[in-house]
Parts: sequence; C-alpha cells; structure tokens
Amino acid sequence: MGNQNTSSKFTEDFKKMVVDLYSSGKKVKVLSSEYGISEVTIYKWIKRYSPMDLEDGTSVTSDDFAKLQKQMRRLQEENEILKKAMAIFARK
Repeated sequence: MGNQNTSSKFTEDFKKMVVDLYSSGKKVKVLSSEYGISEVTIYKWIKRYSPMDLEDGTSVTSDDFAKLQKQMRRLQEENEILKKAMAIFARK
C-alpha cells in the first residue's frame, strides 16, 4: 500500500529527474536524504526508468518494454480471433 501512496505523490517527470540525477553520478543515499524519498523507492524508479540498450542500437526503459509486451499480447489475441473468424467464414 505504501507504494501506491508514493506513486501518487510524485509525478513521472519528478521520478525521471531523480533517475537522471542518479545516472549523472549522485548517490542514492544523497538523493534519498535530499528529496525525502526512501532508498528502496529510488532503486525501483532506477529499475523502471533507466534505459536498456537493444541490439539495434536503440534503448528502451523497462516501463516502455512492459507496455510493448502488453500491446504485443493484445495483438496476438486479436490475430487468433481473426484466424478463428476466417476459419468460420471459409466453411460457409
């Protein structure tokens, strides 16, 4: 439950700013005391908003990756539905 309060307290931009500060060399302990955020929360934000490098040279955050996976599953379900519909119409 505490996580939900934390996520509603801070905007996405603020979270990304804290992650950027971490990426630029600030220590989590310093960020925690400076902004009054628990270290665990900052580490969660780092995991969520830090970009991962892909094979093609682009990068994506784990949050973006999760959204892409969700979209891919939805599209796969839609394709299965369409395949079944095509089979039904082909019989008629």
